[in-house]
Amino acid sequence: MTLPASALPVETPTAFLGVSHSATGRLWRDRLDARGAARALAIAQRHQLPEMLARVMAGRGVEVDTVADFLDPTIRRLMPDPFTVTQMEAAAKRLADAAMRGETVAIFGDYDVDGATSAALLTWHLRHCGLDPLIHIPDRIFEGYGPNIDAINALAAKGATLLVTVDCGTTSIEPLAVAKQQGMSVVVIDHHQCGDDLPEVDALVNPNRPDDLSGLGHLAAVGLVLVTLVALNRELRQRGFWTGERPEPDLLNMLHHVALGTVADVAPLTGLNRAFVAKGLIALRRRDHVGHTALMDVARLNGPPEAWHLGFMLGPRINAGGRIGRADLGVRLLLEGDVSEAARIAAELDRLNTERRVIEQAAEAQAEAEALASLGLEDKGSVIVTASEGWHPGVVGLVASRLKDKFSRPAFVVALEPGGIGTGSGRSIGGVDLGKAVRHAVNHGVLLKGGGHAMAAGVTLRKERLAEFRAYMETALATDVARSRHVRELFIDGAVTARAATPEFVATLNRAGPFGAGNPEPVVALPSHQLVYADEVGQAHLRLRFKSGDGTIVNGIAFRAVGQPLGNALTQMRGQVVHVAGSLAVDRWQGAERVQLRVIDVAVPAPGPATIR
Repeated sequence: MTLPASALPVETPTAFLGVSHSATGRLWRDRLDARGAARALAIAQRHQLPEMLARVMAGRGVEVDTVADFLDPTIRRLMPDPFTVTQMEAAAKRLADAAMRGETVAIFGDYDVDGATSAALLTWHLRHCGLDPLIHIPDRIFEGYGPNIDAINALAAKGATLLVTVDCGTTSIEPLAVAKQQGMSVVVIDHHQCGDDLPEVDALVNPNRPDDLSGLGHLAAVGLVLVTLVALNRELRQRGFWTGERPEPDLLNMLHHVALGTVADVAPLTGLNRAFVAKGLIALRRRDHVGHTALMDVARLNGPPEAWHLGFMLGPRINAGGRIGRADLGVRLLLEGDVSEAARIAAELDRLNTERRVIEQAAEAQAEAEALASLGLEDKGSVIVTASEGWHPGVVGLVASRLKDKFSRPAFVVALEPGGIGTGSGRSIGGVDLGKAVRHAVNHGVLLKGGGHAMAAGVTLRKERLAEFRAYMETALATDVARSRHVRELFIDGAVTARAATPEFVATLNRAGPFGAGNPEPVVALPSHQLVYADEVGQAHLRLRFKSGDGTIVNGIAFRAVGQPLGNALTQMRGQVVHVAGSLAVDRWQGAERVQLRVIDVAVPAPGPATIR
């Protein structure tokens, strides 16, 4: 008798260290299955690499024959022919025409980090060509996202003959039609998802347009700008534009911008993106760029920058200008050549970032209370949609991200304006495409405007359609959310002890970096370590110390854990022996280096010996 597929026994995944239900409700899993473990062994043996580094690479899909390229990702090897991107050739030719003729070029960028770095990179190059481009970064509150007709008319009045939009423009059909009516040529360099309706422009460079087969849809806008400039350099070279007096600019000197924009936009650190960030971090460590150096100094970055510094320390300060201050401050800093003026702009961005945190915390507390009331005691609902008057539109995306993390489901946060219009942002969980659902909501008339990526989206709607929007998203995403949340798992790369957690060990793991979206930071477990210290520090963080059986101590930190399940568990487990999981980093303070475990989960060991696969 043959059993139906549904009746066949299903093999339950082996729990790493026997942890089937942790403090955060997750099953701990070995990142490597049997085939992955065999590949890790082959990598270690053939390339003479430490076992844990081999495990980390195998867990990220690295094959035995590609290890050398993975450990040293080079832009030269990974850079495709730019003309594989649809309409790239037309864009390069139109930009080259502008350089040859000395035209007035207007650059219209988005108000986030990707937009700022994109605008700064393009401006730097056009200045090398002898042009003095106009730059417009829209005000988030008064202008909103993307090109708008008033700004287009103002740029045309200043004599712009070519408009280049970066990190926006793909869905701006009406404003870009006005630009054409004003006599401007238009080139769009964007990476946002889009449908079949595209604006009538001279060139629309977007690897996510339906007719593009380049495979570069994972690039951030700033990475796409760099690819465009590679094409432009080639076009100008063929025209004899570069001379001894006007040498061709070295694009690799501007990888600071590309690394920052790529990480801050949470683009996956795979392929060309990973090379951009790896080489960009090397450029940042040279501290030879005035704006970036001022930003690192004001952020009190006292060691060599790593990818997470860009996302959590530098990016938020650039973003602060677009969120609650002057939208062009970030671009101005990145283009500033005077050290004292750069320090002044960086200090202003730092002040705005502090102010932003206060505004964000107040909105987060209110949004969290609304979300809890909406989900109820039964924790029902696939999507969180919160809205309120008085919330600052500049922080809704940040608050949505916090809600998504806390409640493990997609979250939208909408700031309602006095006129009855709401502008909001959504953040998603893995396996749930938010951008697609938002575009469908626009097509069905539920939203006035909307778009974005799989993991993040922006929306504009009328206040009276809020309940309808919530119901629409619940219906559209329920199945995917249920599938994504069915089994909450934490993938572990391996187990170590406190004695093994040395700066040299961390450096070994970092050879598989830079880490971020698409190339997750290694997660290690410390089995059966005693939690000897746990106390609150800073803004809801927990400072921790763990002791191994041989008496070795390793420091730990649990960020934003106070009042959360993880923080509550750690506080209650003081003095107990626990299994703890997290990522290792080197903490530099006053010239000293200490390894610190960034704790993400903890569990009580099951009775009996723990097994490690």
